[in-house]
Amino acid sequence: MIRHTPSRRVIAASLLALAVGLSACGQGGSAEKTEEEAAAGDYERGPHRGRMLRDGDFALEITLYEEGPEPLFRLYPYFKDKPVDPRQVQAAITLNRLGPKTNRFVFAAENDYLASSGVVFEPHSFDVVVTAAHAGKQHRWAYASYEGRTTITADAARAGGVTVERVGPATLGETLPLTGRVEITPEGQAEVHARYPGRVVALNVALGTRVSRGQVIARVESSESLQTYAITAPIAGMIVAKNVNVGSITGGGEPMLMIGDPTRLHAEFLLYPRDAERVRAGQPVIVKSLAGDYTFNGRIEAVLPSTDLTSQVLIAHVDLPYQGGIWRPGLGVSGEVQVGAGQVPLAVRTKALQPFRDFTVVYARFGTTYEVRMLELGRRTPEWTEVLSGIDPGAEYVVDGAFLIRADVEKSGASHDH
Repeated sequence: MIRHTPSRRVIAASLLALAVGLSACGQGGSAEKTEEEAAAGDYERGPHRGRMLRDGDFALEITLYEEGPEPLFRLYPYFKDKPVDPRQVQAAITLNRLGPKTNRFVFAAENDYLASSGVVFEPHSFDVVVTAAHAGKQHRWAYASYEGRTTITADAARAGGVTVERVGPATLGETLPLTGRVEITPEGQAEVHARYPGRVVALNVALGTRVSRGQVIARVESSESLQTYAITAPIAGMIVAKNVNVGSITGGGEPMLMIGDPTRLHAEFLLYPRDAERVRAGQPVIVKSLAGDYTFNGRIEAVLPSTDLTSQVLIAHVDLPYQGGIWRPGLGVSGEVQVGAGQVPLAVRTKALQPFRDFTVVYARFGTTYEVRMLELGRRTPEWTEVLSGIDPGAEYVVDGAFLIRADVEKSGASHDH
């Protein structure tokens, strides 16, 4: 279990207030003076629902405007609680992010506010420094505004099974889904025929009986010589079909018995014309039981026509290990065959992806601090997902245990809704 110190819970409460205040979220933003004030809920909102920063008679209301295509800062200046012409104010904001990374914003007057020159990129999680000049006086404020961030000790992360990797290039394989079933290989099957026509006088096996190679399984009395001769098993295996009983006349074209070796198995996958041209021998394939309990990483051994000469369906064969009987003849299976592969410059493990607000994110690690990174994603496979933007190459991100980080962020309240 991930635990926090008592002081961190107080800080988390203050950060929630800061994040909610700073973000416009359709209501305007807010700023913060001290963590103690935030913990007590002691902050002031301005007429635009932003947070008021005060220094004597001068005040600055900070909002994060998100109604346009990209979020921008808007600052509303006041003197003795009366609006001030924004052309009389010079202002700047510095955002210090984890990484470390710094964003600086200068402002220009527009209508009754000052607008930032750049976009406030996600996540909106940073330490903020605001400076302003008005009527020959300088003003400065500093506060923290975090979202999607939490701190977890190394020991707690290790105990929770948290692992990390670095963002980097990867090979994404294009896969094709398949359906099929487990069958005994042709080499694992044998027909048992009588050498000479005659009557079956003894039958030592039944359906399901296991036999060894060379074992006497029946005796037949020849119709010509009236001599009795033994029928032996050509391979080891199990009786899977039985077409005669004691007293039956045998020696025609139909086999007396069929033997199958349940340890010699393969998966047979149906390939329809639209997919058959993309599947070749040697391609990697993942075989899964339909219940999802078992998987096997193999390769396509052969692609052959169906035994139905009128069908355009092909059959892809994948050898399977016996594995103590987990794969059984007749078992339904699914497969994913890799039919293509391409290198991408930036990718993360697919299992690392987590939901956060309206975004898909991973949790980047900076020492013992973890924070969301909103991603723009490209192609996705079960193993890798291409990243188009949102995280720096080489950054560490959580792979295993990402859901624990997400739960800790939600528990601490270090997030806000847009």
